[in-house]
Amino acid sequence: MNYKSLFSLLEQAGFEDWVAELEKANEHWFSEAHHGDFKRWNEALKSLPEISISGIDFSSPAVTVKGTCDSDSSKLLREALFQLKPWRKGPFKIIDEYIDTEWRSDFKWDRVLPHLSSLKHRKILDVGCGNGYHCWRMLNEQPELVLGIDPSILFNMQFQALNHFIHDDRINLLPLTIQRMPQNMQWFDTVFSMGILYHRRSPFDHLLQLKSLLKQGGELCLETLIIEGGEGQVLVPESRYARMNNVWFLPSADELVHWLKRCGYKDIRVVDINQTSIQEQRSTDWMPFESLPECLDKQDVNMTVEGYPAPLRVVVLATK
Repeated sequence: MNYKSLFSLLEQAGFEDWVAELEKANEHWFSEAHHGDFKRWNEALKSLPEISISGIDFSSPAVTVKGTCDSDSSKLLREALFQLKPWRKGPFKIIDEYIDTEWRSDFKWDRVLPHLSSLKHRKILDVGCGNGYHCWRMLNEQPELVLGIDPSILFNMQFQALNHFIHDDRINLLPLTIQRMPQNMQWFDTVFSMGILYHRRSPFDHLLQLKSLLKQGGELCLETLIIEGGEGQVLVPESRYARMNNVWFLPSADELVHWLKRCGYKDIRVVDINQTSIQEQRSTDWMPFESLPECLDKQDVNMTVEGYPAPLRVVVLATK
């Protein structure tokens, strides 16, 4: 990946030491030492064909690359993208190839976008962004910069596959966890954390880390799993939740608001609550493993296979 524009902007903002760390780390981020499938993924990226691009659409449910290619290039395109499975966040469409991802991430974006402050000319961070689907969608709102961070090498390589065709300097994805961000950075106008908080053993630490990345007056968009109930109610799964073994805390919406207040956020608004449907999350040819339908009780889809309430998701906005 060429991070020249991003690193230049960060240096101008006074983060020279962090840029030096990133430049050193960039030498070995993408190597066979990280994952046994790296060689296959890298060969897939190298085999992506050059195609004639006529336009990019960030406004449609599927982030779309418009253009033309011959039948041989079309075959190479599908084979290369298929080597980068599983595709979890999307959908995407490159020429005639529709990547039907596990998550219809556009459903979530449609629930989030109407409630946000304008993203125009803002510097945006998306924590745990996966392959960057929501980052791409943000470009339609004319931001100054969108930075996604996600430690998954596969998700980063999926992003590279898309960027092979899109080439937009406003967007970057770094293979980092939030712990690798500068302390008390206070640089972003908007920070997203969607589908992350319930994976954190210390939710308060995560909320405070997000706050430290925001400018004064900046906006947090937090999306996470919750349970029904009032203030003080929190579910801590005994082991697995919806077959996930890394779910730690599911508060009620009222309790989540209390957490945000305790962390010093202001103007806290619960803007959406939605139970995840099997239309929004399911197996596809592009993600052929078990998904939400296999995680729900066959007799009662309002319960997980472990006997907990089915996934209920909240969107909360707050201001630093």
